Amino acid sequence: MRLCLERLAPPRKDAPVTFALPSMSTVSDAAQAAGAVLGAVSEGDLTPSEGAQVMGLIDSFRRTLEVTELEARVAALEGR
Repeated sequence: MRLCLERLAPPRKDAPVTFALPSMSTVSDAAQAAGAVLGAVSEGDLTPSEGAQVMGLIDSFRRTLEVTELEARVAALEGR
């Protein structure tokens, strides 16, 4: 019986993409990053599906920032 390497480790179906993306540390930064992704798609630097995947990552990070901000606000209110 011969083992097929592709069955053990299938080839990657995606590849890294490179484009300019601003640093994100606030929710408004995430909005700017989303604009950068839309710009990259419109200029042909990213395919629409790549843009959608990156937008999903940005949205997840945005939600993380929002939860972190809400936790800090609640902690501040409870400390009063």
